[in-house]
Amino acid sequence: MQKTQAYLKENKDRFLDELFELLRIPSVSADPEYAADVSHAAEWIKNHLEKIGAENAVVEKTAGHPIVYAEKLIDPALPTILVYGHYDVQPADPIELWDSAPFEPVIKKTDRHPDGAIFARGSCDDKGQLFMHLKAFEAMIAAGELPVNVKFMIEGEEEVGSTNLGIYIKEKKDKLKADVILISDTGLIANDIPSITVGLRGLSYVEVEVTGPNRDLHSGLYGGAVANPVNVLCKMIDSLTDENGHITIPGFYDKVEVISDADRAEMAKAPFNQDNFNHAIGIKKASGEKGFSTSERTSIRPALDVNGIWGGYTGEGAKTVLPSKAHAKISMRLVPHQDFEEITELFTKHFESIAPDTVTVKVIPMHGGQGSVVQTNFPAYVAASKAMEKSFGKKPIPVRSGGSIPIVAEFETVLGLKSILLGFGLDTDAIHSPNEHYGLFNFYKGIETIPHFFKEYKTLKKG
Repeated sequence: MQKTQAYLKENKDRFLDELFELLRIPSVSADPEYAADVSHAAEWIKNHLEKIGAENAVVEKTAGHPIVYAEKLIDPALPTILVYGHYDVQPADPIELWDSAPFEPVIKKTDRHPDGAIFARGSCDDKGQLFMHLKAFEAMIAAGELPVNVKFMIEGEEEVGSTNLGIYIKEKKDKLKADVILISDTGLIANDIPSITVGLRGLSYVEVEVTGPNRDLHSGLYGGAVANPVNVLCKMIDSLTDENGHITIPGFYDKVEVISDADRAEMAKAPFNQDNFNHAIGIKKASGEKGFSTSERTSIRPALDVNGIWGGYTGEGAKTVLPSKAHAKISMRLVPHQDFEEITELFTKHFESIAPDTVTVKVIPMHGGQGSVVQTNFPAYVAASKAMEKSFGKKPIPVRSGGSIPIVAEFETVLGLKSILLGFGLDTDAIHSPNEHYGLFNFYKGIETIPHFFKEYKTLKKG
């Protein structure tokens, strides 16, 4: 891979300029106002794949946002790697909290990224990490060192649940035949402590609506005599966890995997500093389920959180109303063996059962997915570990992530393929938040590592 690595070094400035082009496209999948931009991003990626040597590149239409597919099949006797990523991004709101325009990338230095980081929505999640694969592929093609067959499947709905990708993979099973799926949508423990994600939590995401009176009421004329839906909703949400941080939904923990003390001790060897964790996000003290560490709470234990809550008057100044409705968006992060559809049903029954007679409630399931785990003796994991050891100079640590990529479990059930999560972001990169960023070190280190993975995987599969 010497020619490949030389090509990467010679073209690194151009790679950054091209990534900036992609980051300037506001491909927000959740907001219909950006539908044209999402389509623009898909076309941009398809055209770029063609330009760098991929074949049969196409923008596949779906009932929602499109999927980009392309391939380079050099020999049917060789292994095939299916590269998955997403070009859609989270909304940039709240815009006023950004230090620079979210869709006008700039490079700034930070404590965790002294060499500089790219500040823009999607820089880390997932355009910057996806783009590493395109540039690594380009370099291997240009150097004549592509060692395996490659397929690309890049979607535009990951941030809204990947519903249409689920349909697509069922319809295109033959087209998507491969040996393993390679994904960069996760992160590292630190830039000097490489790691590979071997577990993801599942997700159940719902919206709830609490309705009281048939219209907003004057809070002076009716306050104290009519139940306030906002007050009721807050009490209902508060009751979903107890004083020990334990989720109170009946049956919620029935299928939660119990991790042995020995395995917990092994996990605890991964470097973690509680004070640094608290400082990085501006809190005095962490909280969560009693009896578990912060690292365990965000990896091997489930969680329930309110992602948004609203009702009544929220504009400037005062308006004395007793609101008719209150709403909240609630996510539940799940561990392997918890079925997201079953959890959604348990939540719905429980939430309806705890509603007082003074209001009516409605639970609207939004999206979800199962958790997943990869064993460290899996050939593709071994290849990824060897690749990282080459590029970082040290062996990576296997870790379980608190995040969710719901489609990963579906890849396994529908396509029969395990996924390798070879991510390069940091937990401080503010994904989904204002001032999202991605380190230049991480961007270039990812491009350097991916060709090593391709070569190591071919060697292991042939052996």
